[in-house]
Amino acid sequence: MSKQLVIILGPHAVGKMTVGQELAKITPLRLFHNHMSIELTRKLFAHGEPEWSALNGAIRQTVFELFAVGDFPGLIFTYMFAFDEQSEYDYILGIIELFRSNGAECHVVELCADFEERLVRNRSENRLLHKESKRNLEWSEAEMRKTAAKYRLNSYEGESLPFESYVKIDNTCLAPDETARMIKERFGL
Repeated sequence: MSKQLVIILGPHAVGKMTVGQELAKITPLRLFHNHMSIELTRKLFAHGEPEWSALNGAIRQTVFELFAVGDFPGLIFTYMFAFDEQSEYDYILGIIELFRSNGAECHVVELCADFEERLVRNRSENRLLHKESKRNLEWSEAEMRKTAAKYRLNSYEGESLPFESYVKIDNTCLAPDETARMIKERFGL
């Protein structure tokens, strides 16, 4: 099997990290969920400060480069993606190109779930354990609503996207391990 990159996209609390954790259990891929860099950088700089953005971006780019050229089976990366922002496509396609140019197969998974279900998941023990910045639930829920009002965090049904190997999964009623198995089977991981 060649090296694999799986990028899991979706809105807040849709289950990107949790599905990534389950996928890492059943494949040789390693998980780099987006809050691994966010939680580190926020200990040094306020979210939104130029230094925060620079450090967060540098950490992620270094991880991508190490995995793209290194002798690893592959990487799972999670990311909250704004489908109405061209810069988001440029960013994700740049990561894909880095891996592809180093012989990797690249797959994009989009998760979607009902907002009410995501509010429940926002309070889950696993999420709060791994995402310190989400532990202020009042702020976190307000942020979910504000971001959802500002950006389009899921694709439209039937929308043409620039990802060659792509699947959209509504995981509202699916357990994380079930969703991970679907991803593994879909892409032959």
